[in-house]
Amino acid sequence: MCLGRTVAHSGGPCAPCASRGGRRSVPSPEGWALVSSPTEGVAVIRVQVAYAAGLFRSALVALLRDQEGLEVSCRDAVSGPRAADCPPVDVRVADAEELTPRPSRTTSGAPHRDAPEDAGLLVLATVNRPGVLRRAFDAGALGYVDKQGSPCRLVEGIHAVARGERYVDESLAVGLLRATQIPLTPRELGVLSLAAQGACVAEIALDLHLSRGTVRNYLAAAIRKTGARNRVDAIRIAGAAGWM
Repeated sequence: MCLGRTVAHSGGPCAPCASRGGRRSVPSPEGWALVSSPTEGVAVIRVQVAYAAGLFRSALVALLRDQEGLEVSCRDAVSGPRAADCPPVDVRVADAEELTPRPSRTTSGAPHRDAPEDAGLLVLATVNRPGVLRRAFDAGALGYVDKQGSPCRLVEGIHAVARGERYVDESLAVGLLRATQIPLTPRELGVLSLAAQGACVAEIALDLHLSRGTVRNYLAAAIRKTGARNRVDAIRIAGAAGWM
């Protein structure tokens, strides 16, 4: 997998963070918080912050609305308006953990597609979660910013993604490479995910239309491939890596 161009911050205040305006929030439709347009003559990047956690969403909006050249809107990643109700945006900032629902007996695990299709996706992620990075890559993310990184990295990433460039924090680069090496097959992950929810072999077999012997074989394969001691340990390892 080609990572494309990796942009890294070299220290000191970055250009986007160096200039901050005193813009104020303006009224918006229900479910949205809009920020007034930046200084006239400055190229505007329309940013949507899609985050389920209200505290983090508010903090991100407060950070980004002070940056020159950004016009910020936000939405609840879970219950916000659908794409048809959303104003057009250039970059969507989202939590990598929220890109797909947790696997369950009623969900397929497909990525959310309720964001504007033409928006560049930038995700906030943590290290040592290659499975989460893999889901973000499969969802078409161009930018990958470490949650523990500096605010300048986020602003730089937004500008890079708005230009159609890939942006990868150095701390996430290794994890993104490891994301191509998930040892479990989709079927093994599905079986292990149901086991993690407390389903027994018989219930998993019924849900997935498999024989009980086949389910046991998948569980045994998952235990072997993860280097786990038992089923519980395999669930722990897969969950910690973000594979399910």
